[in-house]
Amino acid sequence: MGDWVDVKTWKRREHYRLFLKYRQPFFSVTVEVDVTNIWNRSRVEGEPSFFLVSVFHMLNAVNSVEPFRLRLRPRGVWRHDRVGVGPTIRRGDGTFGFARLDPAGSLGEFARLGHDAIAEAMSAAALEPANNGDDVVYHSVLPWFRFSGYTNALPGNDSIPRIVFGQAVHEGTRVKMPVAVEVHHALVDGADVGEFFERFNAELQRVPERSRGTKRQPKKR
Repeated sequence: MGDWVDVKTWKRREHYRLFLKYRQPFFSVTVEVDVTNIWNRSRVEGEPSFFLVSVFHMLNAVNSVEPFRLRLRPRGVWRHDRVGVGPTIRRGDGTFGFARLDPAGSLGEFARLGHDAIAEAMSAAALEPANNGDDVVYHSVLPWFRFSGYTNALPGNDSIPRIVFGQAVHEGTRVKMPVAVEVHHALVDGADVGEFFERFNAELQRVPERSRGTKRQPKKR
């Protein structure tokens, strides 16, 4: 669900019209975030994986920032009420597939649905997107290295934000992770990306709810 943005009265109408003319209208920003809280949680036996916890909080932050829910359409600008995430999922043979994860009211619910979506993506033979719409943000994880900048392969015909996580690295008692955000400048400004990181950092720092029925025990190494 959603509605059309009235471009004629939109405060960004001139910026929107300007960047629509650009051959490459996307810009990218990479910021390192502190993921210590969710990293420690994911080390507890029975808790969701670090991937699912981090994506859950990232998606909450995305949906709280309206420009990340705007999409270019032939008629103008569409505003989604909410969006899901389309992550790449690594398969056993070293290739990857696509999944779709939608927002959920709790981490436990998100994790349960996420496990099924991930299993389906890992077993699929064809490389096909898990959805046919633009009500997602694209997401990848590069756990093999810590980067300070990143750009995506772009098809040139969409306005979907891309969010990429890098390797989580220990710095003393803290765990840091680079996060690259790439967005279409006709819809999203630098201040909007700043708001996303503010919301994401707040999500990461708050104590996440425990999964129902989970006992807090150290994970076996």
